[in-house]
Amino acid sequence: MLRKRISLAACLGAMLWGSAGYDINAGEVIQGGHLQSNSSETALVSYSECCEDECCDSCTDNGCCDLGVFEDCEKSFLPEIDPMTFENCAWKGDVGMALRYRYLNEDNRLRPGGPGRTTYNQWRFTPHASVTYNDTVTGYVEAIDASTFGEDLPILPIDENRTDLLQYYVDVKVMELENGDVHARYGRQTLNYGDQHVISPLGWANTFRNFEGYSAYYKGKDWDVNAFSVQPVNGAARGTVYNTTSFDNPDQSEYVNGIYSTYRGLDKGTMDLFWIWDVENEPDVTRQDGDRHTFGARYYGKHEIKDCCDKVERSWGYDLQGAFQVGTDTFQSGGPGLNVYSGFFNALVSHTWETVDMKPSVFALYYLGTGDQDPTDGRDSTYFSLYPLGHAYWGILDNFSGQNLVDYSVGSKITPTEKLTLLGQWHWFDKHRTQDYIYNIAGAPLGPRSTDAGGTQDSNIGNELDLIATYKVNKNLTLESGYSWFWYGGAVTNTALNRDDASQFYFLANYQF
Repeated sequence: MLRKRISLAACLGAMLWGSAGYDINAGEVIQGGHLQSNSSETALVSYSECCEDECCDSCTDNGCCDLGVFEDCEKSFLPEIDPMTFENCAWKGDVGMALRYRYLNEDNRLRPGGPGRTTYNQWRFTPHASVTYNDTVTGYVEAIDASTFGEDLPILPIDENRTDLLQYYVDVKVMELENGDVHARYGRQTLNYGDQHVISPLGWANTFRNFEGYSAYYKGKDWDVNAFSVQPVNGAARGTVYNTTSFDNPDQSEYVNGIYSTYRGLDKGTMDLFWIWDVENEPDVTRQDGDRHTFGARYYGKHEIKDCCDKVERSWGYDLQGAFQVGTDTFQSGGPGLNVYSGFFNALVSHTWETVDMKPSVFALYYLGTGDQDPTDGRDSTYFSLYPLGHAYWGILDNFSGQNLVDYSVGSKITPTEKLTLLGQWHWFDKHRTQDYIYNIAGAPLGPRSTDAGGTQDSNIGNELDLIATYKVNKNLTLESGYSWFWYGGAVTNTALNRDDASQFYFLANYQF
């Protein structure tokens, strides 16, 4: 309701002094010959916008709402803010920021420093600025200050990075083609490809995940093609140097190279094709890394079911993805290396009732990340999951990294209001091979294996139930809360990993423009 009253004031005021420097149609204040962006979008309203507001039930001849005549509808109580922008001849740019607060209360996760309970608070501030010349050359800088406090267990590499640079790069348009442009980029940057199963900026982490090096991309009518050759930087990218208070530097021993392409020219669905070459020149025998090539594909889309009036009543979603890895690794061999033959497969199907109240949807998911069956045969069949957004796929409790893992999952989502989304998801987790380890979210192997002393033949790791509520106050502010329960199975309770069942509660508020 506050937004409507602001809009009415702007509308009535415009009728009285519209010729005094306020451009009714453009919604911009003109001062000294330059456009000044107003910080509050709601104060810049044209006649037509005023009457088209869904809270307006009756309009005057001037195009404004009758005073005091409003519907009882859901509106934001906060003004909306756009990034600050400027444009002068060949130059343009913008300045913005994001601020996130998060509280977590977790117990008995398969995390480093556990088991145990820890509660902690996190802040993350990421201001950014960009400048573009002649729509050809762009410079971008994004800083970060990520802090964690009040913790009971040691913080992790993804928890803290004080006063640093998250991204800084130069982007140049090097070629104009008939259906799109080719750009080249150099510097520190985040990578975000496909559904983030293999490479993600890891926005869930307090530090994000970043790399440094070269990338190039083409965005066309049917094809998007991305190529990159970068090095990991912060702890979330598995950089070997973990600095929380000094300037981050890329890991000089590891390179991540690849091509990720998307083809939209099929009659039905969309196809992604990718190749990623991750090479660690100083491999760690305690983790999966080495010299690995990952070749993969993804096919996904939506099938709509319409009524006799050509209105979409229901829709089916489908998403199939898989990859295989080959190469060498020194995982626990201490020798010249094991031959790698591994991979993953993911299948997702969903159904949405488009015209039903709250637009309910249900979905089912199957995931397999291979494990190793024989640690003595000179082969490594454990899939290295690269740089994924595991939080979105293998449970929000964040116990797993997708290695030696089978996940059977079902879930449902509803939208009770335009701003509120409720999600529930259940997982059943198994080891793919009992002869291999459980790998936690950091990729650390947790034993014992079934072939080790104190091991078990039980493959069931446990079950997880996740509940998430997301409320979008406006385009700037999002509130979210979630609760997870994890009931451990025999693969944990029958070994030295035994612990009480796990749980996690979180609340976050994210404000950005």
